[in-house]
Amino acid sequence: QVQVVESGGGLVQAGGSLRLSCAASGRYFSSYAMAWFRRAPGKEREFVAGITRSGGTTYYADSVKGRFNISRDNTKNTVYLQMYSLKAEDTAVYYCAPNLNQRGVSSWGQGTQVTVSS
Repeated sequence: QVQVVESGGGLVQAGGSLRLSCAASGRYFSSYAMAWFRRAPGKEREFVAGITRSGGTTYYADSVKGRFNISRDNTKNTVYLQMYSLKAEDTAVYYCAPNLNQRGVSSWGQGTQVTVSS
C-alpha cells in the first residue's frame, strides 16, 4: 500500500495561489491513480481532483475546474495540486490518496491545511 505525506498548505489571500505536494512511499506508486480530497470545517470530505496512473487523464470537481491543476511525477513518487484564484470556500484540510474514490481509501495521511482569507 502507498503511504502519503501532504505538504504545501498555508494561509493565502483570496485570488492567490498555492501548490500542494503529496510525497508517496512504496515501490508501486505508478500503479495507482491518485486523487486529492478536502474537508472543510463542518463538511464531509469531498473529491477535488484525480489523475490516472500515467497522468494522461485528469478529473476535477466542478467547484475547482479551471482553477486547479493536478499533475504527477512518477520518477519522484509525487503528486501535485496547483491551485489558482483561490476562494474563501477553498479553505479546508487537503488530503491525497491512492484512489479516485474515497470509499476505497483504507488510511489517510495527516493532510495539509489551506486557509484562504477574504
